[in-house]
Amino acid sequence: MADGPNYKVRYHRRAKGVTNYRKRLKYLISGNTMLVVRNTNRYIIGQIVKYSPKGDIVVYGTSSTILKKYGMKKSFHSTPAAYLTGLIIGKKAKSTVSKAILNTGLANPIKGGRTYALVKGVIDAGIEIPHDPKILPTMERIKGEHLKEKIPFEEIKRKIEGEAQ
Repeated sequence: MADGPNYKVRYHRRAKGVTNYRKRLKYLISGNTMLVVRNTNRYIIGQIVKYSPKGDIVVYGTSSTILKKYGMKKSFHSTPAAYLTGLIIGKKAKSTVSKAILNTGLANPIKGGRTYALVKGVIDAGIEIPHDPKILPTMERIKGEHLKEKIPFEEIKRKIEGEAQ
């Protein structure tokens, strides 16, 4: 390990590859609420987060495992699961948040991918997120028509929309 008078130790969270401090500072300066999206190997996690000097406040957050409650049995890391998770997040947080900006962390999201499927779900729920419509996945992909194993997408979507009203 380097040492000496000119050596500067990196921030712990940056060294671990968890936080990009320059990007985070831009989010904080904007003063907007953030839609935080994280992809794991098995699930998709989404949170609506507000900044506080004492620490970030999660307004509402959930993972795609909540879809078990609505009748989904498999594929919690798919594009339809991301969209439905975003729809749930948007419906629950709509009473307290009207606008948010996307925070993907250190991940580089792919055009038409799961991250943007979650964003589309939040937008369809009524929360405004600045985006380019070209990056959102097509409805065929969101409904899971590209998957070998079919998902009861419309049934689950109806349950989510019926619950929120």
